[in-house]
Amino acid sequence: MSDTVKELKEKLCYKKTNGLKLDNVDFNAVEEFNKGYAEFLGYAKTERLSVKKTIEIATAAGFVEFRPDKKYSAGDRVYVNNRGKSLALAVIGTEPVEKGVRIAVAHVDSPRLDLKPNPLYEEAEMALFKTHYYGGIKKYQWTTVPLALHGVFCKKDGTTVEVSIGENEDEPCFVVTDLLPHLAQDQYKRTPGELIKGEELNILIGSRPFKDDESSELVKLNILNILFEKYGITEEDFLSAELECVPAGKPRDIGFDRSLMGSYGHDDRVCAYPCIMAAVDTAAPKHTVVSVLADKEETGSEGNTGMQSTFLEFFIDDLAAMQGGKGSRALRNSKCLSADVNAAFDPTFPDVMERRNASFINYGAVITKYTGSRGKGGTSDASAEYVGWIRKILDENNVVWQTGELGKVDLGGGGTVAMYIANLGVDVVDLGVPVLSMHAPFEVVSKFDVYMTYKAVKALFDAE
Repeated sequence: MSDTVKELKEKLCYKKTNGLKLDNVDFNAVEEFNKGYAEFLGYAKTERLSVKKTIEIATAAGFVEFRPDKKYSAGDRVYVNNRGKSLALAVIGTEPVEKGVRIAVAHVDSPRLDLKPNPLYEEAEMALFKTHYYGGIKKYQWTTVPLALHGVFCKKDGTTVEVSIGENEDEPCFVVTDLLPHLAQDQYKRTPGELIKGEELNILIGSRPFKDDESSELVKLNILNILFEKYGITEEDFLSAELECVPAGKPRDIGFDRSLMGSYGHDDRVCAYPCIMAAVDTAAPKHTVVSVLADKEETGSEGNTGMQSTFLEFFIDDLAAMQGGKGSRALRNSKCLSADVNAAFDPTFPDVMERRNASFINYGAVITKYTGSRGKGGTSDASAEYVGWIRKILDENNVVWQTGELGKVDLGGGGTVAMYIANLGVDVVDLGVPVLSMHAPFEVVSKFDVYMTYKAVKALFDAE
């Protein structure tokens, strides 16, 4: 090959880069950042716990609760806690808010098994919980997996009782049982989507009767007695509870080389943590920066803690109003990264991807210009101008990044919160971490990609 052809190829052709092959990457920084992420992820198993942990991190970094009746100066750090399930962090910039803010939004809810309002029952002298799965899951993946229980009971007297059990080795855990293969001939005839049905996702929670007599439902009674002695709750208190069963256990390094991390909840806490730390690490921005942790993305972003609510809009309005400006103008001048994951190319299942437009593990943060399904249904589709601007700031800050789509055009796809932010008049594009086994009880990401997502959000916050 002549030098001229080689030079032309380097100049004109686009080529994705495996970040692990680069010489200018601080891999010590990659490992250190992921240690913090693993600690966060091991605790933040639900949206409530994510918000609680983030407030701890933010408070230690000097953030205080926002008061709309107070004026804040450049460099001040504030947060707004929306019902304990979504959150916004902000660092006030030197420019007026009306000139636009820099926003990063990630969601902190993940697919899981929620308890039904009346969940506890006994059958064949075993006690079980009835569940209603949350988000898009392959139901069969949730059987025979050790589960932990997290959430709150909100009692009639106004008190709230927090529950967290099953994460520590000295605590019991719970499980959805499955049929043994010897007797599963009829089960195998079901379609894959019904291999395990929703009403079969029943969680085994005990088998010891309260005492040896002839009364019925003694196992259930014993469970209720344990719950009353430990938490002071009765069966009626389940009616006003939010209880979530999630896979028990901590994040684990994956591979002989420890280059990957496996855990429950990467989607989308793997983007939430970079958004948190980018705000924490921003000291004196030109433009006010806002990191939002949203709820309800996995079920359509509806409700007063989801991104279809007015939470972000009113917060920006409050920030602008304290300076005599208007939130509507601030939003029209704002730029946002919708920090959400994409599906990584899996060599075991290559047929679902169009390889030229797939995202790959270790190739950095992935920009997804549009999501949606088939004919781009349910997406905002970022403008070329905005994507060009994002490209510039990523390259200027040595962020390793790639582009990707969520599978082949006719196979389906998915959605993010980007379209709801775009509806506010904000320039927005999706950027996040490519994930293997997305929505499974144990997902896998590259540590390198996690760190590059942090660098991408930080680059947005530092941009002129």
